[in-house]
Amino acid sequence: MDRKYKQRGYQDSGGSRERAERQPAKKVESFGPKTPNLMSKREVVRCSACAGILPEGVDFTAKCPRCNAELHSCKQCSFFDTASRFECTQPVSARIPKKESRNQCNFFSPRTTIERETSSTRPLDARQAFENLFRK
Repeated sequence: MDRKYKQRGYQDSGGSRERAERQPAKKVESFGPKTPNLMSKREVVRCSACAGILPEGVDFTAKCPRCNAELHSCKQCSFFDTASRFECTQPVSARIPKKESRNQCNFFSPRTTIERETSSTRPLDARQAFENLFRK
């Protein structure tokens, strides 16, 4: 009797069907753990006001090319910490009141972040990204 489904159930006699013997999978010879495929990383400097990526070698005495915010400011510094005294992790003598305005701090170091490359192609602007969504 042929059945519609091939699962074995309580009505099967057990001997009428023969199971196909499974071949064991070939074992791949490897030593140690498998290395995962990770995305590449890059180190970038972003503007603290508009979050735009600043080009390499940018002059921090100038302004941001996208939003004209001051780049040599406390908010752009890697030592900026709101929980620290005078909101700086370095030993500064006086508090700088406006954190987004330009200052002459000698401890200034631009804040860099390490980001993963999530796509191989980047759209040039928002319109290009929108058109790429609906391209046929």
